[in-house]
Amino acid sequence: MKHYLYIIKRKRLILWIIVLLLIGLYIYKYIDKNITPTVMAIAEIRARSVTTEAINDTIKNKIKRDINYNDLIFVKYDNEGKVTLMQANTILMNSIASEVALEVQDQLRKIAKSNVKVPLSNAFDTRILTLPSIRVQIVPQGSVAVDFATEFEASGINQTRHRIYIIVVTDIRIIVPLVSENIRITTNIPIAETIIVGEVPNQYINVPKEGILNIVR
Repeated sequence: MKHYLYIIKRKRLILWIIVLLLIGLYIYKYIDKNITPTVMAIAEIRARSVTTEAINDTIKNKIKRDINYNDLIFVKYDNEGKVTLMQANTILMNSIASEVALEVQDQLRKIAKSNVKVPLSNAFDTRILTLPSIRVQIVPQGSVAVDFATEFEASGINQTRHRIYIIVVTDIRIIVPLVSENIRITTNIPIAETIIVGEVPNQYINVPKEGILNIVR
């Protein structure tokens, strides 16, 4: 009789274990299908915001004063006042790019050591329940690429606005419990501009390309 009861109890225990495993598997699949994508989307938004803010602050701190346009671009006019040449100051641009890349890399390392949290209430779209926050880890991946871009925009009769941007491209990995994802963040920040009177020549500017990208490895 005792042996029979022992067998029944053992079968019940095995049955409960199977039930609990099935429930756990169902919960895992439900979270993986319905909750994880939402959590990752919110974590990505937060990571982009934190990283972009760090890049903007870095450039503001590194470029404490407004850069003089004439320090970056040399504009040559002919006797009639027409623009004949626009030449970039490659030495200064390379120097700025190098400083910005190093500082951004340093700031990203600091972010990786800090706590970036995402409230689970946002993922479950509820304001009634008070849910804990999950920690999002932001890890720099590879190098920080720094480049320059220019934009010409009509600004009145026979006038052109020339704006110079600094472009920072960085790859980061966002890590939340049980899942991670790599994302690329590109930030364009205007640093100088001027109004050019007269026609802008077709061959107008030589913005450096080699020696700027992938400065930090």
